[in-house]
Amino acid sequence: MARPTVREIAAEAGVSIATVSRVMTGKAPVAPETQELVHQAVERLGVRARRPVREGAIFVRCPYVLTDYFGIIVSSIAETLDLHHRRLVLNAGEAAQQTPALQNLSRDPAVAGAILILPPEPDEELRSLRSQGFPFVVVDPRTTLPADIASVSAAHSTGARSVTAHLTALGHRRIGFIGGPTEWLSSQARLVGHTSALADVGVLPEPDLLRSVEPTTEQGYRAAVSLLDQRPTALVGFNDKIAVGALRAAHERGLRVPADLSITGFDDSDISRSTTPELTTVRQPLEEMGRIAVSLLLRLIDRHTVDALHIELGTHLVKRASTAAVSQVSL
Repeated sequence: MARPTVREIAAEAGVSIATVSRVMTGKAPVAPETQELVHQAVERLGVRARRPVREGAIFVRCPYVLTDYFGIIVSSIAETLDLHHRRLVLNAGEAAQQTPALQNLSRDPAVAGAILILPPEPDEELRSLRSQGFPFVVVDPRTTLPADIASVSAAHSTGARSVTAHLTALGHRRIGFIGGPTEWLSSQARLVGHTSALADVGVLPEPDLLRSVEPTTEQGYRAAVSLLDQRPTALVGFNDKIAVGALRAAHERGLRVPADLSITGFDDSDISRSTTPELTTVRQPLEEMGRIAVSLLLRLIDRHTVDALHIELGTHLVKRASTAAVSQVSL
């Protein structure tokens, strides 16, 4: 069994390498509480070293239909696991939401770790799984996770701020916002980004211009129909599907996009390039999210020291034909 290095002990204890050396050699005085931190770190690292590295497959849970957003992430995870010669066990589809999948994971000798994509399970189940020492990574968590649960997501707030700032730069001030479910972390973060961009130009968000729906085309359509009664000059969709629904609502109302109404999406999925006009949207690095999730999980399985457990990846605003300067007529 390899002994932990001074660097590993220092990282585990949260002290400097020099402090660890002083504790180990006893050649210089160190506060008793600091000595205790170092000794506890040595003990923890020793326990981990004695624990065998888990072999076996990687359990990937994505209890949703594997189209667009989810399909890209799962495909990236599968390709990356193949490069590492790890077998994938996939639990997917909406029916999987009704199946308790996490309870026995840590006791399955054939499974080395798990990647959970937008897990619908309550936080208590995730905390319980973590307390069992089972390595797993959450992709795009629904809620704020404890500090010791690894996760990968996009920078939702920054992405939403960029698209609303794009609209305000075009002169828009009455901007309708169609968000996802209010309890989702991504929905909350995107509303923060949207509100921040409005504040930059001295505008407060109006409650009448805010909606929260399931992120589907039909729900986007219904939300847009109600918002258009408020005479916005632009609509911001939680994802590209919602934006497609908004395009339909605008067409039925006889509004030209973008001459009368600008519309934006989020994700940069295939449908964003299949509409007329093509959608201005925010690109999430979905493939990279899958690759990073695998890399982070394998480090956890191999018991490497991981300093950054919560990783946010940058987004990119993609400007297309669905947005334009605000029409003077609409004002």
